[in-house]
Parts: sequence; structure tokens; C-alpha cells
Amino acid sequence: MAQIATEDYLKLVPVLKLLPQKFLWSSYDAEADVLYVNFKKPSHATDSELTDDDVVIRYEGDEVIGLTVLHASER
Repeated sequence: MAQIATEDYLKLVPVLKLLPQKFLWSSYDAEADVLYVNFKKPSHATDSELTDDDVVIRYEGDEVIGLTVLHASER
């Protein structure tokens, strides 16, 4: 059976519990160094905004449906 270090994953629990969204899917593109976080599937963004810290916030209407974290390895 595969072994993983659970300590790093457990550090996420307090933050995830505070999110208004109760579902979370994520994927990391190492070649592009981009982390995709989705709160809704399927999602169809109708708008987005780029923050000063290179995070794209994706919206469907007024609802935040995901984040795209650019330069993720620099965080």
C-alpha cells in the first residue's frame, strides 16, 4: 500500500472549512506552472479578473467558480 505524508494535507483542513464553497477540485500543470482550483463542475465562466498577485478569479454571474494561480511554484 502506498504511503503518503498526511501532515501537509491536514494543514489545508482549517482553510477549506472556512470556504463558502463546499466542493473543491484542483489540478496543477507543471509545464505552465499553473494551479487550477474549481468550486463547481461543470463550470462555465462568464467573467474573470486578474489580481495584482497573479490570480485569475473566475465568475459565473456573481458566483466565484474558480481560481487560476499563475506562477504557482513561486508561492
